[in-house]
Amino acid sequence: MRLAPASRTPSPRATETAHRTAPTPADSDLGQGLEQDPAPDLDQRPTGRRFAGVATMIGSGLSNQTGAAIGSQAFPVIGPIGVVAVRQYVAAIVLLAVGRPRLRSFTWWQWRPVMGLAVVFGTMNLSLYSAIDRIGLGLAVTLEFLGPLCIALAGSRRRVDACCALVAAAAVVTLMRPRPSADYPGMGLGLLAAVCWASYILLNRTVGRRVPGAQGSAAAAGISALMFLPVGIAVAVHQPPTVSAAAYAIIAGVLSSAVPYLADLFTLRRVPAQAFGLFMSVNPVLAALVGRVGLGQSLGWTEWISVGAIVVANALSILTRRG
Repeated sequence: MRLAPASRTPSPRATETAHRTAPTPADSDLGQGLEQDPAPDLDQRPTGRRFAGVATMIGSGLSNQTGAAIGSQAFPVIGPIGVVAVRQYVAAIVLLAVGRPRLRSFTWWQWRPVMGLAVVFGTMNLSLYSAIDRIGLGLAVTLEFLGPLCIALAGSRRRVDACCALVAAAAVVTLMRPRPSADYPGMGLGLLAAVCWASYILLNRTVGRRVPGAQGSAAAAGISALMFLPVGIAVAVHQPPTVSAAAYAIIAGVLSSAVPYLADLFTLRRVPAQAFGLFMSVNPVLAALVGRVGLGQSLGWTEWISVGAIVVANALSILTRRG
């Protein structure tokens, strides 16, 4: 999962993502409220800037999924928990450097959602990486994607959104159908990641209202890293990492945290929030492709159809929104 570039969240109708906080998958973790005016329509933008924005979105998505794939190479040595610990450290370094939170000025009213966000942030990444270890990158990311999709659809009364919800539900039932090779603990971890991502979106909204700028997200990332510090020490003592395993984990942190965060800041200034959210819908497909090419994790036709159905459900919900 990616980081949320800022704390102040745009309205659900203005952002179909911006990891944000408009109720959409794209709107979950990315641009939690960048301090900027809504982006104008693509046709009003110079071709060069538009191309740069699209290229950056593609690069960001591939970086995020490639980072997860590279991090999985360290699982045999330090396990998912070791990789996640390193990723939390990298995320903290990036967000603390950008957000520069004034912790001493925080009140208890501000600290409460920040602490909740820290817990959810760590749990989300740990459950996702544990799911990747068991069921593969493509299916894990697809299941996690259900969290923001459910938030996007939950408060809507439109018929099209009801249809999208039914399509997504049917896809999930298909993915989790009983069969000899089904790994239900792994799927459960993917669904836990989805719940955490949904909680992450909601908590980020609260943090964005109570804490100025990116200070809240930065503070949460820092606390989450501190929570994983004992974990990292324990892993290092009981499962001493090799140089290559440590390198894989660090690269995963950079590609899945630092690069997407900075890329999203660049992109959200060049493309409309709706276009950004629509592109984010493709992440499960990117994850499946990266898993296939980079890790040799192939999906059957049934799984591909289910992944595509979930992506289409989100894309349709975004494209049919007004305002």
